[in-house]
Amino acid sequence: MAWFAVYTKSRMEKKVALRLQEAGIEAYCPVSKKRKQWSDRKKWVEEPLFRSYVFVNIDLAKQSPIVRRTLGVVNFLYWLGKPAVIQDAEILAIQQFLSEHLEVEAIGNSVQVGDFITIDTGALKGQTAKVVGIKNKHEVRLKIESLGFELVAKIENKSEGN
Repeated sequence: MAWFAVYTKSRMEKKVALRLQEAGIEAYCPVSKKRKQWSDRKKWVEEPLFRSYVFVNIDLAKQSPIVRRTLGVVNFLYWLGKPAVIQDAEILAIQQFLSEHLEVEAIGNSVQVGDFITIDTGALKGQTAKVVGIKNKHEVRLKIESLGFELVAKIENKSEGN
């Protein structure tokens, strides 16, 4: 069993995850809460963090045909000719990051700058991460290497009266 990224049709991420779960596949569609403004109201909505991607924890040889036949699935994400394996630690880091921060966004990144570090304190203790930037101490960035994405969370300053 390993985690794989599945590419979905546009705006089908949550539906694909639900269909896979109904078929007995462990599927994870990370969602971030966003505050949306309409002309008459504001509302918190959940949007997929990674557009057109869902993660599945499967035995590739046995369960890939079920995943491929699921309505809304386009294909697996490939790396060097094989379905890309996502590390368990990266899935856990995404889950933990989302549980601690609101309004997270994923930013695709092809440029690799900075140093690799191991976080030695806090909720992500033991995680290896790449430092990609700190913006005015109000923004945290976590880079997920195997996906080529960064998770970005805005941090509210409690002393500003929020």
